[in-house]
Amino acid sequence: MKQDSDLRNNLKSIRTRLGMSQQDLANIASVTRQTISGVESGQYAPSVAITLRLAKALGCQVEDLFWLERDLPEIEAVLAKPVPNGQQLRVSMARVGGQWIAYPLIGKDAFRQDMIPADGEAVAVVSQSSLGGFPQEELPKGFPGKSKLSNAKGEGTSQTGTNKVRVRLLDDNFDTLHNTVVIAGCAPVISLWARATERWHPQLRVQYNFANSMAALHSLCRGEAHIAGMHLYDPETGEYNTPFVRDVLAGREAVLITLGVWEEGLLLKSGNPMGIKTVNDLVAGGATIVNREIGSGSRMLLEQTLQKEQIPFDAIQGFDNILKSHQDVAQAVVGGVADAGMSTASVATAFGLGFIPLHQSRYDLVILNKYLEEAPVQQLLSTLGHRMVHSQFEILGGYDISKIGEVVATV
Repeated sequence: MKQDSDLRNNLKSIRTRLGMSQQDLANIASVTRQTISGVESGQYAPSVAITLRLAKALGCQVEDLFWLERDLPEIEAVLAKPVPNGQQLRVSMARVGGQWIAYPLIGKDAFRQDMIPADGEAVAVVSQSSLGGFPQEELPKGFPGKSKLSNAKGEGTSQTGTNKVRVRLLDDNFDTLHNTVVIAGCAPVISLWARATERWHPQLRVQYNFANSMAALHSLCRGEAHIAGMHLYDPETGEYNTPFVRDVLAGREAVLITLGVWEEGLLLKSGNPMGIKTVNDLVAGGATIVNREIGSGSRMLLEQTLQKEQIPFDAIQGFDNILKSHQDVAQAVVGGVADAGMSTASVATAFGLGFIPLHQSRYDLVILNKYLEEAPVQQLLSTLGHRMVHSQFEILGGYDISKIGEVVATV
């Protein structure tokens, strides 16, 4: 029988994986070698009887061997970040604020510990516009990464890139895409919360996009995330996060819900061989540090601490050595690239490092009011009171979750 144009098979890959020749398979299935060759090349559609014999000979299900290629849907989506022109693009998808957002799975964004499955492939450019990082001028007033308070370069200049694409989905499971909640943030515990929530609500998917506090807040503003996580302290008002949210959201209504209070400070080599106890000891001992990028809460705390002690930024060796995550900072200290770096007590414990606490920071979840009534967001937030979530935080250490789930501010 002539091959159906929609019929696909992976007979050859299964056969070769089992170390069988075409003739070996033909003998076992009681067909000719030409039949095997014709099926594998797509020139011949086997009968039901031959199909069953082939599946039995290979020890698999018929569905493992043959399937119908359906016309999968394509949808228009906004890219969450610019990408190089012409690059093959795997994307993860979610619906945020009534529009589809495509998150490029490129570089580190394509991995956690394992590679992230794609929801689709970008197949055509719809439109182009200017995209990129936020200039320092767009940082909130009083943010230490702005103007004279930081001599490190930010991600300031905008780039020209594609921001609308046609995405060919890899399957038609729209329920999963519609039940995806996107969180932008930098707290490692977000992934613990997400996985615990998905076990409780199997139909829910939580997409965690790594971003420092300011980047997460701007991602929320651009409609790329439902929730932004942040830990920024304003010494002028003595408030956490709210002044920055109010400044960036510029009149949009949102709530701030506490995820927990964590200890931030200096990560040190195990055993603290340099005897570091304060930031002054970094200068006195000639210690080398690694720093975080402008917009991160860890960098902000370091700059505020140095200012309080009247220590010039350039007096600290490595101040301009920038890393992009808590894990990268810890790995730099573990690997001997640096003597110290700013992070949290829980990260220090996870990597077996020493830790000098400098500050307790409140980590809040910022959610626009218009997202609060969406069922996936409600399901996610409801688990903040579940014991399975609390136990994940408690065993990690370095977190006070006594007020987890409380609304601490509205803007």
